[in-house]
Amino acid sequence: MDFFFYVGSLYSYLSVMRIDDAAAEAGVEVRWRPFSVRNIMIEQENLPTANPAKIAYMHRDVVRRAERLGIPIKADMPHPVDPEQLANRVAIVAAGQGWCPQFTKAIFANWMQRHDRPGDLDQLKALLTELGQDAEAVIAEAESDKARQAYDAETDAARKLSIFGAPSFVVGNELFWGDDRLDDALAWAQAN
Repeated sequence: MDFFFYVGSLYSYLSVMRIDDAAAEAGVEVRWRPFSVRNIMIEQENLPTANPAKIAYMHRDVVRRAERLGIPIKADMPHPVDPEQLANRVAIVAAGQGWCPQFTKAIFANWMQRHDRPGDLDQLKALLTELGQDAEAVIAEAESDKARQAYDAETDAARKLSIFGAPSFVVGNELFWGDDRLDDALAWAQAN
């Protein structure tokens, strides 16, 4: 199953924090795929930030769901958080090197539990160092043309699959959108 997520998506946090355990229980292998849902949403003129009532609802809804699921969260998390999409390109680097789940869980936890902004360079470097990575080298790679092209390629792959939001789960050509569809996606993967 492909797991398309975006560092900066409130609902992706819920899936990031529970997908590994749920997938292991279901016996489903997961491929983590960071992509720019922001670019896709801009193209589709689907901008939640243009609707303050929707943003307020999403913030409250994520807190409610996290509490119900037993996922730590601190209300009033900052948003948006990665204006240059640097944290997302670091996730691309991490995906290529095999440490994407660890990085993504840590960056989301820092954002949703401590209110660290994922796109803040100093906080990003500190987190990479905590994860045992060479922060300067990872940031340099994330800023490279190669990482930007890989990120664009993942975003293009999401477009071709008609993905319009994050998180999204894809099994074959079957699309499931939203954290509340994680279990449905895993069940589909088991059956197919």
